[in-house]
Order: sequence, then C-alpha cells, then structure tokens
Amino acid sequence: MEDNLQYSIIYADIRPEIKERLSLGVLWIDQDKVKMLYSRKKLGILKQLYKPKEYKAISSIVRRDLRQIESVEMLKYLTRYSNNLISFSPIQSIDKTQTAINGEWLYKNYVYNV
Repeated sequence: MEDNLQYSIIYADIRPEIKERLSLGVLWIDQDKVKMLYSRKKLGILKQLYKPKEYKAISSIVRRDLRQIESVEMLKYLTRYSNNLISFSPIQSIDKTQTAINGEWLYKNYVYNV
C-alpha cells in the first residue's frame, strides 16, 4: 500500500445543494511529495458559471494555493475541507506506482483528456 499511487480529485462545486460539481484537477503523492495537475480549460469555463469574485477565489486556490502543498498531512486536511466553491475527494489508492507518468494518467482519466 505504501508504494500505491494515492490521489485526490479537485472539484468546483457548481451547485452544492444538488452536489453538482466539475473536476478541475488532481493531486497525487509522488515519493512523499504532493504533485498537482489542473485543467486550464475547465477553470476558464467557470468564468461563465460564477460571479467574478467567486471565480477569482477558485482560480487563486487552484493556480496558486494548491501548488504550495508540501505534505501528505496537508492533502489529508484538504479532503475534509470545503467552502461551497471548491472541494476535494477523499484520498484514494490504486495499484500503480508513485510516478509522474501515473499522475498524468490519473489526470487524463479523471479530469481532462486532450
């Protein structure tokens, strides 16, 4: 289990009252460091769905704040965090090794496949 790939999906909560959400990115653990990929295209779509102030908050969290996550403990905290704009899935584990290539595989399968 230690070598398995662990990840969490980043969601924009579009309509929290009915649990409608859009996957924006993925955070995964690679050799005890948290890595992230997000979809600029999906983030851009949110401009049409949110008020400017709300979009700015989401964009700031995804583009800047999440890049500063340095520990697995912080990722675990985020999976419990929600502000009705953005949320994170519980940490999942799959039978793949902790590599950047597998992190990209997660992104393509769960967030956005170009």
